[in-house]
Amino acid sequence: MKIIAIANQKGGVGKTTTTVNLGAALAERAQRILLIDLDPQGNATSSLGMQDFEGESLYDPLLGETVIADKILPTRLDHLFLVPADLDLAGAEVEIARMPDHLLRLARTLRPLRADSAFDFVLLDCPPSLGILMSNALAAADEILTPIQCEYFALEGLVKIVRVVEQVRDSGANDQIEIGGIVMTMFDSRTNLSEQVVNEVRQHFGERVYRTVIPRTVRLSEAPSFGKSILEYDPSGVGASAYRSLAREFIKRHSLFPIARETERTRLSESLDG
Repeated sequence: MKIIAIANQKGGVGKTTTTVNLGAALAERAQRILLIDLDPQGNATSSLGMQDFEGESLYDPLLGETVIADKILPTRLDHLFLVPADLDLAGAEVEIARMPDHLLRLARTLRPLRADSAFDFVLLDCPPSLGILMSNALAAADEILTPIQCEYFALEGLVKIVRVVEQVRDSGANDQIEIGGIVMTMFDSRTNLSEQVVNEVRQHFGERVYRTVIPRTVRLSEAPSFGKSILEYDPSGVGASAYRSLAREFIKRHSLFPIARETERTRLSESLDG
């Protein structure tokens, strides 16, 4: 089982859209997927039409009052399961911060799932800020998948994420965490800027950047309001096609072509320093 934190400190970059639709596309390919909504706003939860399940968030498991298995709910999609979020998670930020092992609460909560191997991938939809919940996600995850909007400040945001990852490693909370993949989102083929941003990010981050680029489409924006993934809402559209392509590439990366971690780390560091 691999735990993937889908994270970006910047909001509005397609983070939750990528979590939900990548999860749905992986499940469509018979991968056993658990999506954990760590954002108190619960956007991933409502994107799957499951916002009415109150009191089923990770709040109690993080505080040690119950086990995570009690909070896992099936979705409409085969092979896709969800631990929903609600506003109680905002309170968990405060309560967990008082605990001596506050950075490791999520890692310990997820430990039984690793032992059971009930899922192929656990996708953590992180809040768009470096608080306790996101820090816990980075401490628990095997790697980070970072969605980046095709805009002018994309590279600047990526450099900040790299520094955060280095801080988590240096703190001892998770010395293996790294950026395993970067997904370019909201690509607008009508503008030169989108193409320039993609090329610049590829120049600095190389093979970490997925070949699949997620387009900016009205359908992708509409789907969450109907409580559906893009694969349900517009199954033959370009958005669904893009996320299916991303899922194929994701599976290939994690089964056939693992990244040479130390080599990549060194190359990335030299690229950023240069």
